[in-house]
Amino acid sequence: MNQKNTTVIKLAQTALLATLCYVSFTFLQIKIPLPGGDATSLHIGNAFCVLGALLLGGWYGGLAGAVGMSIADIMDPVYITGAPKTFVLKLCIGLITGLVAHHIAKIDESGDKKYIAKWSLIASVCGLGFNVVADPVAGYFYNQFILGQPQELAGILAKWSTAATFVNAVVSVVLVGIIYNALRPVLLRSGILIPNKSKRHKAA
Repeated sequence: MNQKNTTVIKLAQTALLATLCYVSFTFLQIKIPLPGGDATSLHIGNAFCVLGALLLGGWYGGLAGAVGMSIADIMDPVYITGAPKTFVLKLCIGLITGLVAHHIAKIDESGDKKYIAKWSLIASVCGLGFNVVADPVAGYFYNQFILGQPQELAGILAKWSTAATFVNAVVSVVLVGIIYNALRPVLLRSGILIPNKSKRHKAA
């Protein structure tokens, strides 16, 4: 398969994952109202961003999360002002997950199921761990300096965001671990999944 066809297929798969990010956040979230008319949510949208990075690579997974979750924010009057922050953070989640999984561990070059399971877990933790730290920190400065919220209110929102983001991360890591390791072999056998590296070998 030539590079052009591979790119088209991966973009189509990215669009599918972006849709899953949007749907899971929009319709499966538990919204928690906060002071000042703001809110935070318990959701599994980030799981599909990470799943995309593991299956397709960091840029594709990050783009799926960034586009899907940003559109979800834009469609929600409570979250619309946070869409730019969401786009950057979700893109970073995918890039970090992809960096660890495909460039450090090179899971696409391995046939060892235990190796793949271990490093997909580590990559997921790295990507979502970044979000646990970056989301409330970025949110604090974004709310205060971009949206003009009082410092005290921005601090309260950041604390709630930390708690919700941590819960989301734990749930997403577990969910991704189950889905990815079950789905990857099936997609490879069917030819639907195109590995990031053409050469594959069994890890030592």
